[in-house]
Amino acid sequence: MVKSILLVGVGGQGTILASKLLTAGLMEAGYDVKMSEIHGMSQRGGSVSTHVRYGEKVESPVIELGGADILVSFEMMEALRWLRYLRKDGKVVVNNFKINSMPILCGLADYPTGILEELSEKTTTIVVDAAQEAVKIGNAKVMNVILLGTIVKLMGLEGINWDKIIRDNVKPKFIDVNLKAIKVGMDLV
Repeated sequence: MVKSILLVGVGGQGTILASKLLTAGLMEAGYDVKMSEIHGMSQRGGSVSTHVRYGEKVESPVIELGGADILVSFEMMEALRWLRYLRKDGKVVVNNFKINSMPILCGLADYPTGILEELSEKTTTIVVDAAQEAVKIGNAKVMNVILLGTIVKLMGLEGINWDKIIRDNVKPKFIDVNLKAIKVGMDLV
């Protein structure tokens, strides 16, 4: 059975690194894994999405509409934008974090209100404050690995050696904080 995880966010949030760590862990565990990333205008604060599919045999890297088992949103508005990709019985992990888009920054639009309430009405929604948790452990940039930890827990992937995956794929000076971050993420759900 193939499982599908959709990670979405805004450029600069580490969505792609989290996806690469997830993919490395799944491959290490012996799964057939396909990953597809869409950058958009990611370097300018635009939308970023990564599709990760794994199982015994995966044919396509792309998650179809209504096909994601879990949607992990690094930014609140992105959760609504990508919600149609979630299965009816899927789960959303949403980071309680806002990044104002260019139209909002220019005063041409307002940041939508009631996002978390709307998500909760439509599907099983788990809200985490990964940014605050990252600051607590000493580095705001590990928010992405905290969110990776939520995926690990929700998808039952705790048996994978995530310490090894982080040690093999993260710069040496950031290993310790990332090891803490993945554990914090697992404990949030």
